[in-house]
Amino acid sequence: MTGRIHSFESFGTVDGPGIRFVVFLQGCPMRCLYCHNPDTWVTGGGTEYSAEEVAARALKYKNYFAGGGGVTVSGGEPMLQPQFVTQFFTIVKNAGVSTALDTSGVMFNEADPHAYDGLLAVTDLVLLDIKHIDDYQHQRLTGHSNKNILAFARYLSDMDKPVWIRHVLVPGITDDDNYLHELKNFISTLKNVQKVEVLPYHSMGEVKYNKLGMDYPLHGTKPPSPERIKNAKEILKIQ
Repeated sequence: MTGRIHSFESFGTVDGPGIRFVVFLQGCPMRCLYCHNPDTWVTGGGTEYSAEEVAARALKYKNYFAGGGGVTVSGGEPMLQPQFVTQFFTIVKNAGVSTALDTSGVMFNEADPHAYDGLLAVTDLVLLDIKHIDDYQHQRLTGHSNKNILAFARYLSDMDKPVWIRHVLVPGITDDDNYLHELKNFISTLKNVQKVEVLPYHSMGEVKYNKLGMDYPLHGTKPPSPERIKNAKEILKIQ
């Protein structure tokens, strides 16, 4: 089984617990206005690797995973390539390495809820990005509804799969207190959330848009203030 890979990170520290080998897959259906990796969007891009090749790369760093580290598959959107990720996770888990899936959950479909059960069976932790709790605003932000994403969150809760919720705080878009409280109310209905991460918006990806000859949708948007970051963390914290 082969997959299309955008890039690797050998010593990731922000994509799950501990030190992690991070695999960034190619391809994403969403078009988030603040996306800092638009070069991952096209599904036919990247470089093709077998699951065994990627696992061999990751396992070179196994000694650094002590203390809760492991491998994370991110994107793009990793649920676009579920068979590849399943095989990769199976190999590294058999070698005693923990696995994390960093996903938006947009590929989940309530009409076929068990489609990703094989992948989830070899996933120890899901890093679930909830871009916006309001469906209309979510569509404006990403080009997609959040209905499947919230359904995926509930499905993970029902199976008691450990989850970290991640939320990008964007001034004027996702940092409204009403939306933050609505998001907190939704998270409170889930029984499996171990952590909520507030990720402050930054514009460091704008240079990549310029290199690709693309307009950056949020040009001029400033990062949130320390006060707004603190406020969001207070609202969203797990009691």
